[in-house]
Amino acid sequence: MNSLQRKWLICRTVAEVTYKEWSAYRTHSMVSIIVGPVYFMVQYFIWTAVYGDHASLGGISLPQMIRYFGATALIGYLVMDFADWNLSMLVRTGKFLTFHLRPIHHRSFALFQKIGHRSLGFLFEFSPCLLIFIFIFGVDMRPASFPWMLLSVLLTFLMIFYVNYMIGLTSFWLVQSAGIRSAFMLVSGIFSGALIPLDFFPHWLQVIQFFLPFQYMAYLPAMVFTGHYSLGGVELSIEQAVGIQAAALLVTFGLNELVRRLAMKQFTAVGA
Repeated sequence: MNSLQRKWLICRTVAEVTYKEWSAYRTHSMVSIIVGPVYFMVQYFIWTAVYGDHASLGGISLPQMIRYFGATALIGYLVMDFADWNLSMLVRTGKFLTFHLRPIHHRSFALFQKIGHRSLGFLFEFSPCLLIFIFIFGVDMRPASFPWMLLSVLLTFLMIFYVNYMIGLTSFWLVQSAGIRSAFMLVSGIFSGALIPLDFFPHWLQVIQFFLPFQYMAYLPAMVFTGHYSLGGVELSIEQAVGIQAAALLVTFGLNELVRRLAMKQFTAVGA
């Protein structure tokens, strides 16, 4: 068995086990069937009131805004991640030692876990909410380009994982990374575009977003979904936007690998 086949077998096995494990708690995932549409409905009423008689705001029409928030909600179900919390727990309890001694390092294991977990999310969160958005709210949830949308979501999936894993790696220095995790979630919620499109931010702040990971977690894939991307006065084609997203992912992976190697030098199996 070659290396590629071996990794595929490990990936499939870990993903399947994670899927089955979380299936026992699928009612937890199904809560999102209520939470997601309620959040979307709140956004719908808020933005309908904000637009009033205006045809567009910030160059975005009301139907486009509704589709944008529908896209961010659905994409969020596909890319949700808990790698930072899980890694912090393993380091704090000393259980990371068991992974450190395995032939596959924990980062790959955590990624395979996420694949299994989000496969369950696709069935019990994404799919039902997609049907609700289409048939109850009457929102057009057809992406401008399905292939580019699929690629962008995949890149977002990996971007969020590597960023969160880096946050989890701070546990090797701090033991408890809950503070950093909470702060990052707050900042990310604001600057990722999940709460408000980045078009409404000051120009200088929009420009800075090109060099931060936040827009690649929600805003960019949502704009790829709508078929139009612009930020900081720069308009890009969907292909160019996804290209920038891929470049940002490569940089993030490089930083992740650097931090991971430094973290391994700090590993002391505290709590074991």
